[in-house]
Amino acid sequence: MLARAADDVRHILNTALSKAAAARGMLGARSAHCIPAILHAATKGLLQMKKAFLYVAAAGLLVLASPAWAKKDAPSRPAVKGCKWEKLTNADAGLDAWAQRCDFGFRKIDLYWNGNAIMIRYSDGGDPSSLVEVFDLGVGESIEAGIKRIFAEHTADKTLVAQCLLAPYTAEKPPAGVKRYTFVPNAALKKQLDAKSSPDEVPDPPCGDWGDAPDGIQYFEAQPASGARKVLFVRVGQDEPLFDEKTLRLLPTATGEKAH
Repeated sequence: MLARAADDVRHILNTALSKAAAARGMLGARSAHCIPAILHAATKGLLQMKKAFLYVAAAGLLVLASPAWAKKDAPSRPAVKGCKWEKLTNADAGLDAWAQRCDFGFRKIDLYWNGNAIMIRYSDGGDPSSLVEVFDLGVGESIEAGIKRIFAEHTADKTLVAQCLLAPYTAEKPPAGVKRYTFVPNAALKKQLDAKSSPDEVPDPPCGDWGDAPDGIQYFEAQPASGARKVLFVRVGQDEPLFDEKTLRLLPTATGEKAH
């Protein structure tokens, strides 16, 4: 589209320049009877130039308004030295993500899909662990109800299930269109934990492994505008993760797809 606009603008400007040249030639004649023709040629040349500028402006606005320009499909930050960004898309799980594959010589790190989870694996040992997990919402189930269900299903201590409350995750501002949640202790549990806490020790997660973490970042994430009947559990950790938590994109749920 821009190439065509450039050709059209080039033609318009050449026409305008021709009109201006004609006007200069008439001025050289210095004849009174030429003045109306001079003015006509100059005016026509100015109108042609105005048309060219308007054409350029319109083409620019169309490009800026296009979806490809409005939402760039790229990571939100540069890769770590020794790493490179790769796209991890799993249509079955319903998530599009950017992740880094790293080669530090003495250690290689790769992120990969295993079922509904993005895993991290180290070449120098240790079991792989999950970083991002995708969960389906039930038929007619709200985002909040679904997150509560998932938390309860993955928390063995049912006392914590009863004493922990769903709350917005507010440690950092989420990207546009994203909602983040966590689980925090209710007033009674918080009072008990505060009475036993020590300023010299990092406490255990008050709501277990799927709630608020005092020594790292983790949360549930929903993207209502995506049309996806899914939520995420995201483990960022203590440091900047090797996946891009700011550009995780849930894929729209296909019409008629059965929720679990």
